[in-house]
Amino acid sequence: MVSDYKVQIKNLYKIFGPDPKSMVSHVQQGMGKSDLLDQHGHVLGLNDINLDIPAKKVQVVMGLSGSGKSTLIRHINRLIEPTAGEVIVDGENVLEMNETALRNFRQKKASMVFQKFALMPHRTIAENAAYGLTVQNIPEDEAKERSQRWIDRVGLSGFENHYPAQLSGGMQQRVGLARALATDAEILLMDEAFSALDPLIRTDMQSVMLDLQEELHKTIIFITHDLDEALRIGDNIAILRDGRMVQAGTPQEIVLKPADDYVRDFIQDINRARVLQVGSMAHGKPPAKGPKIEKNVVVEEALQIISSAKAKTAIVTDKGKPVGSVTLDDMIAAIARPEPGDKGIETYR
Repeated sequence: MVSDYKVQIKNLYKIFGPDPKSMVSHVQQGMGKSDLLDQHGHVLGLNDINLDIPAKKVQVVMGLSGSGKSTLIRHINRLIEPTAGEVIVDGENVLEMNETALRNFRQKKASMVFQKFALMPHRTIAENAAYGLTVQNIPEDEAKERSQRWIDRVGLSGFENHYPAQLSGGMQQRVGLARALATDAEILLMDEAFSALDPLIRTDMQSVMLDLQEELHKTIIFITHDLDEALRIGDNIAILRDGRMVQAGTPQEIVLKPADDYVRDFIQDINRARVLQVGSMAHGKPPAKGPKIEKNVVVEEALQIISSAKAKTAIVTDKGKPVGSVTLDDMIAAIARPEPGDKGIETYR
């Protein structure tokens, strides 16, 4: 049976220090990050990470600085070697690949987009976009044609002969995205790819990525420290703290049922009406009549629909087929900011 998961991370540990393997048992017995450093002089990067990443979806990994999120993404293409654990891609353990297989994996299967763009300043935009193909020894004419297609798609037509220093930060990151897409890799690893950009440019780049993803259906693993960004682009979100994964789920699950106070603090100030979808609160038998609202419509839009119809209950649909109902009171209760100590709202079944 073929797995629906593109990437599976299993019991992954990363400890930095002179003798990391001997430290794994201490961590497994419950020793935390600060105690490991104080008592043994080792730094705990990742603590028993288990994460299944579906194919053709956007998996966000988020957390504050030092949480381990960038360390985690660098294990997927083995820019960092683990202390223990497995990274399975399409059923193959990346950690068991020899040098040739790993090089091929990095060139053809998993492309990376970095926070600081990582463009080569002495090469033109066209040459930077084609670089991933050049190192694969793709013929020059073919590399130029393939990279040009992605230069056009990310909105940089006419800038092919410019150099990175002549472009704004947002435009430079578009080059990085074009370079990653040109290799036709199935997996995109995006390490805080938009974090260095101004807010408006950042939002624009999120839109570019989402538009491309709607067409291309890549498996994207996206690192961020920004919850609004995570909620906007992620099909699934994993939250790390001090190297440990504290919660993984859909944006709806994260917002409706935070796993602990740490996650609860993360989501405290978000605009829930712009995040929660009516499908997350659909329940019961659909009413005989009433306005119809698709399950992926956010509450902010749904409230306008139900208000315009002067109704109190709406029919929730999945591709036009009724799957349940949602009331005005349901939506108002769902978007109410939880009081301190509130354990979250139970999702409807």
